[in-house]
Amino acid sequence: MEHKPNPLAHDNHAVTPESSYHYGLVKRAIEAIDQHQDGPLSLDQLAHSMQMSPAHFQRVFSKWAGVSPGRLQQYLRLGHAKALLEDRFTVLETSGSVGLSGSGRLHDLFIKWEAMSPGEFARKGEGLTIHWGWFDSPFGPALVMGTDKGICGIGFGAETGEEAAMADLVSRWPNATYQENPDLLRPWVMAAFGAQDASAEPAPLYLIGAPFQIKVWEALLAVPTGHVTTYSEIANTIGHKKAVRAVGTAVGRNPISWLIPCHRALRKSGGLGGYHWGLPVKRAMLAYEAAKTGL
Repeated sequence: MEHKPNPLAHDNHAVTPESSYHYGLVKRAIEAIDQHQDGPLSLDQLAHSMQMSPAHFQRVFSKWAGVSPGRLQQYLRLGHAKALLEDRFTVLETSGSVGLSGSGRLHDLFIKWEAMSPGEFARKGEGLTIHWGWFDSPFGPALVMGTDKGICGIGFGAETGEEAAMADLVSRWPNATYQENPDLLRPWVMAAFGAQDASAEPAPLYLIGAPFQIKVWEALLAVPTGHVTTYSEIANTIGHKKAVRAVGTAVGRNPISWLIPCHRALRKSGGLGGYHWGLPVKRAMLAYEAAKTGL
């Protein structure tokens, strides 16, 4: 039997202190904003709460989001998801190829995808070699996994911890062979997080999931950047109107976070719902996209 290296037994040399710095700042800002119930915080108040000078705080924050801390604060407040649902709700088209919408994620990120067959999925990764590596991202350290066909997993370790993130993704395909190989993945990762222009090679995705899950993930791919949808809208789109709970489970099991934008799925009430890698990450993603798209 082929030896499968234990991907948890690695050093953290690939994760630099900068990997979590910007996200850590945003996380602390979210906490400060949530604790302050008497209207928005001034720049001086926000900076003071994080023990930074106003100038330094504004410089770092603006580098991350592209907008001032005051502007970003609007997106980080708890009511932002509800406002998005009212103003930027996406009605998904009911079709057999919902994930191929020209206005959806495929267009936004210039990515392409293919899905594993049900039989291959049932074998839980047997016969697959999955390469992995840790990378910097706007949301802290990102664990990226991929086969020779494309990215099959992205997880975030800022909230869960790196070891838990690794164990989580490995448990999805327990029969695969894992190899640390960040060099193979790096061009795809750069494209995935917007570090390359549209003339570069696309970041391919390789969806490993059950047929129902893949339908849900296709629907998520049709939600444009800066917009949101609901679990019930997705259920209706894929032809399973009453399967809202099952859709929520499939959204939560999305292995390719950020690229398949499960953070854009909200409850009908305007509540955030859950997020596999931590609600602060979900809120930061929604705020980041709103800031980048000027919404």
